Amino acid sequence: MSDADARLAARLAREAGDLLLKIRESGGDDLMRRGDAESNAFLLAELAACRPDDAVLSEEAADDPARLGASRVWIVDPLDGTREYGRPGRVDWAVHVALWQRGRGIMAAAVAVPGLNLVHASDDVVRKSAPAPAVPRILVSDSRPPSFAAAVADDLGAVLTPMGSAGAKATAVLRGEAEAFVHAGGQWEWDSAAPVGVALAAGLHASRVDGSPLVYNRPHPYLPDLLICRADAAPRVLAAIRAT
Repeated sequence: MSDADARLAARLAREAGDLLLKIRESGGDDLMRRGDAESNAFLLAELAACRPDDAVLSEEAADDPARLGASRVWIVDPLDGTREYGRPGRVDWAVHVALWQRGRGIMAAAVAVPGLNLVHASDDVVRKSAPAPAVPRILVSDSRPPSFAAAVADDLGAVLTPMGSAGAKATAVLRGEAEAFVHAGGQWEWDSAAPVGVALAAGLHASRVDGSPLVYNRPHPYLPDLLICRADAAPRVLAAIRAT
């Protein structure tokens, strides 16, 4: 069902993104809370209706330990980059929808970047050839960049570029707008599952910053670091990280 699952992930990510845009247009002091809550409610309701036998792990819902025995688990972030969502004019926020399958890992994924009217899905993603920046860019969190990021950028002759959502950063690499996305300031499975699924489907490299695999649906869903970059660039990026 991977193609059907990927199409479902893409639809849900797009429709949740459309909902978030409407909420954003309405404004209000509780914009970020409403965005998180209403996007989450939409995704949970749709998954219950469309995939009633699957488990769900969501940032905005209580973690049900039953997922650990499930063969299929949807890992969702209803609004990745909540802070950026709450700031007028920011487009670096996203919706993440991914499906993990036992013994196979992330098998379907979609990342919507509603502010750019984009949805990247694992079943039809193609790495774009955007004009390369004059100086290679390494994308990092604008609130907690890795302590080693500046040294890595110097080693690679690159410049650090802060950005919000993990999904926004990963898809910017996919579109060729940056060399790499590196993070080591703490994340959870829902922050990276969909971006990693889309990146791998596009032939990009995705791993922990030490090069080890990213493993999902763990009892404690903390997955603190991440590297996404072009496959051919991975050896030198990983070497630069190890050298710090």
